[in-house]
Amino acid sequence: MTHHASGHALILVDTDYEDLELQYPKYRLIEAGLGVTVAGPRAGERYLGKHGYPQTADIELSNADPGQFDVLLIPGGWAPDKLRRSEIVTSLTARMSEAGKVVASICHGPWVNISAGVVAGRTYTSSPALIDDLRNAGAHWVDQEVAVDGGHISSRRPDDLPAFCAALLRVVEGR
Repeated sequence: MTHHASGHALILVDTDYEDLELQYPKYRLIEAGLGVTVAGPRAGERYLGKHGYPQTADIELSNADPGQFDVLLIPGGWAPDKLRRSEIVTSLTARMSEAGKVVASICHGPWVNISAGVVAGRTYTSSPALIDDLRNAGAHWVDQEVAVDGGHISSRRPDDLPAFCAALLRVVEGR
């Protein structure tokens, strides 16, 4: 099954991102025909994943215009715990969610969504470490490989990536 979609995805990166949760969806989105831009604290900086895979940021987070992107992808790992402390990141996430864009997060990625205030009333899944955080922020937490609630897509761990990417591409293609 070949996917063909259009649009542009923004992927967040910082040190200790979960390697597979960034790289796997990045290449699936490219394969499906989307433009992909990776944003980090500094443009041109090389960020190492938890397992040592390097990812260079194409642009600085502060230069990411939510209006230019259709999809926001938030990989897990320890990076989301740093990214969620940035007002630039939480504002970007809130603005994209409010505009009805696709917001896809996996594992510890929903930490960013919680800090952005966009999970209340939505169904989410995540790393089990975030169950209390998501429930306390008003989300309905489910233990399944992927949860889709409107434009919000979430998964638990790297093993869920096939289901996560399939759901992500279905939602993107349906828009």
